[in-house]
Amino acid sequence: MASSVGYLDYVLDLLADVPEVAYRKMMGEYLLYAQGKLFGGIYDDRFLVKDTFASRAVLQIEEIPYDGAAPMLLVDTENAETIASLVLAMLDELPAGRR
Repeated sequence: MASSVGYLDYVLDLLADVPEVAYRKMMGEYLLYAQGKLFGGIYDDRFLVKDTFASRAVLQIEEIPYDGAAPMLLVDTENAETIASLVLAMLDELPAGRR
């Protein structure tokens, strides 16, 4: 099942306080970037982020985004401030994006 544009808009609203957020549509789902770094995605209308020390400190529910993928962490809060802090903390732990 592909993710809806409405859910993408909802997640982008939650990420409004994160600088330089971008997304890329990929096979009906959406990859999420901040400051050029891939930090998560939207899969089957689920907002998932990579498993890092910073994200693991806040989130505990693991989900598989698609068959064969590594587990990611489900963003199970609607608090935009918490989400922004989480993503910003994750950025130092993630590799630089390709340009």
